[in-house]
Amino acid sequence: MISKKTFLKATEEFNDFTAPVPAPYFRKNFQGNGKTVKITVATCGFYELWFNGEKITKGLLSPYISNPDDYVYCDRYEVTADQGENVIGILLGNGFQNNPGGHVWDFDKASFRSAPKFALTVEQEGTVLLESGPDFRTAPSPIRTDDYRFGEVYDANFEIDGWNQKGFDDSAWAFALPAETPKGELRIADISPIVKDFEIAPVSIEKCDGGYLYDFGQSNAGICRLKIQGTQGQRIELRHADSLKDGDLYLRQIWFSKNWEEDKNIVHRDVYICKGNGVEEYRPTFTYHGFRYVKVSGITEEQATKDLLTYLVYHTKFHDRGGFSCSDEVANQLQTMTRRSISSNFHHFPTDCPQREKNGWTADAALSCQAALLNFDPEQNYREWMRNICKAQGENGSLPGIIPTGGWGFHWGNGPAWDSVLTWIPHTVYRLRGETEMIEESADSMMKYLRYLRTRTDEKGLLEIGLGDWCPVGGGKPKAPLLVTDSIISMDIACKTAEMMDAVGRTADAEFARKEAERYRTAVRANLIDFSTMTVLGECQTCQAMGLYYGIFEENEKAPAFQRLLDMVHAADDHMDVGVLGGRVLFRVLSDFGYPDLAYHMITRPDFPSYGNWIQRGATTLWENFKPDGVASMNHHFWGDISAWFMEYIGGIRLDAKKNTLEIRPCFIETLESASAYHLSPEGKISVDWERTDDGICLSVQIPKTMKTTALLSGSYHFESGEKSQTLTTGNYRIIKE
Repeated sequence: MISKKTFLKATEEFNDFTAPVPAPYFRKNFQGNGKTVKITVATCGFYELWFNGEKITKGLLSPYISNPDDYVYCDRYEVTADQGENVIGILLGNGFQNNPGGHVWDFDKASFRSAPKFALTVEQEGTVLLESGPDFRTAPSPIRTDDYRFGEVYDANFEIDGWNQKGFDDSAWAFALPAETPKGELRIADISPIVKDFEIAPVSIEKCDGGYLYDFGQSNAGICRLKIQGTQGQRIELRHADSLKDGDLYLRQIWFSKNWEEDKNIVHRDVYICKGNGVEEYRPTFTYHGFRYVKVSGITEEQATKDLLTYLVYHTKFHDRGGFSCSDEVANQLQTMTRRSISSNFHHFPTDCPQREKNGWTADAALSCQAALLNFDPEQNYREWMRNICKAQGENGSLPGIIPTGGWGFHWGNGPAWDSVLTWIPHTVYRLRGETEMIEESADSMMKYLRYLRTRTDEKGLLEIGLGDWCPVGGGKPKAPLLVTDSIISMDIACKTAEMMDAVGRTADAEFARKEAERYRTAVRANLIDFSTMTVLGECQTCQAMGLYYGIFEENEKAPAFQRLLDMVHAADDHMDVGVLGGRVLFRVLSDFGYPDLAYHMITRPDFPSYGNWIQRGATTLWENFKPDGVASMNHHFWGDISAWFMEYIGGIRLDAKKNTLEIRPCFIETLESASAYHLSPEGKISVDWERTDDGICLSVQIPKTMKTTALLSGSYHFESGEKSQTLTTGNYRIIKE
């Protein structure tokens, strides 16, 4: 295993970090015997690894993205060494270790900031054949500067042919320098890597002021492959953005204004300087971008061809686990947009957006984790990120709003609705996959957090300490009082914690969590409910829907409380009027109380505000907010629970993997002729297809043989037998409407 004392860097660090430093090459020979060797490489920053001239790096931006004061990540490779000479080659990128592009969140001031550094060992059957040390050689690479958020500059005139191959003369290279030992715990990066998913060709090219605009037809995340025959020294600049304004890139939409005058010329920019020796190909190494459009400058009209640029879509490697489709193309587009937003915002861990921030915002991940887990298989990367969440927790139990962080996010950007990620992800994985590993690893942090919340409650037992119903429809201040959303979410955190503590046998902790949940519920009912009208304080869709969804009301109170919500919806002309917290529960509550058609109409209607209106306005991914204009970001996933709603309500797949039970509860939306949903559960594939016929509905299901399954029909629908409920096995069933 790697010794933390063997970390190396290329140059002495600049105290003020004002001078850009080229990404460094490192290389070292060793003698092999034709057998398998294990290479372990740890970096503070990103790396690319070559063995005998062949690149073997597992994926883009390896090994991981973390606060190196918490964890320093390693990757391990097995290769067959040649008999005799072998060579290791490494290229280092700045990554989070040196990220001036993250100055908005104080990453430029992080205590761990330094030049990128690495440590490496080559072992064979327990014997160390090579270990990083001052006998490694180093030289500057053609990557003249690189920044995880901003982009990179590559000058092909600095390429060194054969630098990573056997027989190369590195005697003119400098010796590597010992680097300060990182503080963080060494960990193998137990994750699915970032890989190329697919390629997109441009759909149009238009000449614009200062260059050419390439439109790839959809927002996504990744990098461009540039292929050009240029002249020596020709400087080609690629600028990336999600939208246009006045015929040019709208860059202000994808960056904050803290240092706009300084940043505007480098944000989301990659530069390639030609060598001039025939057809040259370039793709960035240590960055990625969220974009639909690329403005290319520095090329001639003859060079502005469709073959010049290809969009390489990169994200964490997922496998499809579920899907949804129906007879309405609007819903199908929304399903595609949600999946695209989830995947393009997953680079090692879930980020908020792939262009403006690339931060691991906690609420964003919590709000969309059910949709992510129903569609894909992200739990391996969720587990690693949860370890970083627990490691980031403060001594007092508080959590930052972004993870990883260098310290930013404890004093703004967090609070119960954001911190819920600590419980929501493990609980959702437990429910949909039946797994408890995350619970066991995070249990102490969950209990520590519950005790922290107790210290933040007021004399009435309520909380008002963080961000609330973020991004409300129309913009401005949320209608939902923070006192309501914080207190109800805190109750839910305690409820989920109690269930998870029971699952791992921590009965005393489970009882404590249950008492905390009841204490919050009692405080909410005593102070935040008008029982004469069954109205939650705030008198808005979010508060009323959250009160119903999270169990604030007693059984005999639910009907009048729901009627109040229904009145609020009708008063808004059947439009949604919520922020992200209300958006997560509103459509579920409407459906649970018998109004799935209304929920579907609110989602898909074409006028503002609605998801359907996004499509009308050209969206190809989910946007950050519902505004008539001035959209903040055009690729966010925290509104993505509609995909889970499609699958669980229209498709009717209600899985509880922890109990190995399944309920099929489809909502036969009146405006739909058919719908299909599937999910690959731990026991096997579940699929539900329904289609209207002349005399009713044909329901077809595929169910794992080991899973206990019950069907429950709502409204005026019943089975041919006259029953509204029955046990199901794989087969076809006739549904009749009264």
